[in-house]
Amino acid sequence: MKELTWFFDFISPFAYLQFETMANKLPEDIHIEYCPTLFAGFLNHWEHKGPAEIPAKRTFTYRYVKWLAQKQNIPLNMPAVHPFNPLALLRLAICLHCREDAVRKIFHFIWRDGKSVDNEGQLGSLLKELDVEPQALAKPEVKNKLRENGERAIALGVFGVPTFVYDRQIFWGYDSTEMLVDYMENPQMFAADKEIEKLPMGNIKRKFT
Repeated sequence: MKELTWFFDFISPFAYLQFETMANKLPEDIHIEYCPTLFAGFLNHWEHKGPAEIPAKRTFTYRYVKWLAQKQNIPLNMPAVHPFNPLALLRLAICLHCREDAVRKIFHFIWRDGKSVDNEGQLGSLLKELDVEPQALAKPEVKNKLRENGERAIALGVFGVPTFVYDRQIFWGYDSTEMLVDYMENPQMFAADKEIEKLPMGNIKRKFT
């Protein structure tokens, strides 16, 4: 049985798309550890902007996501506001021990049904459906687990979501699933990759002139 860790944030539509397609793309002899993490924590640690913080990139990203979903026949309805604060949803997943069925319901709440975590009534209905009391989201052990997930991800070199980690190798992004499968089936295919880490950096220029 191959052990995979999947770092994700419900804020990411790409995480939703990968979640919806991974069952058809990954081999059967695997076990996935679902590990919710705060995407904004990666942005802060690595000091870079998220796609929604650059207006033109934000618009393109939403167009691209809707196109991808259509191509894959995956229902997708944008939430009322994006980006949003996903902390309640991440903690909710932890309260439910990150069970696959719970993760699925939370993803569907945002990305299939277009519900809003900022709408108290809608969030309350989700909590009731999953049989979780609102005060459970504020438990210290739940908050600590979310922080530990982020620290663990950073230690592994994770810089964004969604990201699979297998054999201490990072497979970032919705479109890395096939790369992960190839690595699991034939790791020798990637034997030369170690040289990439030694590639020196040249001078970086950040102005057009």
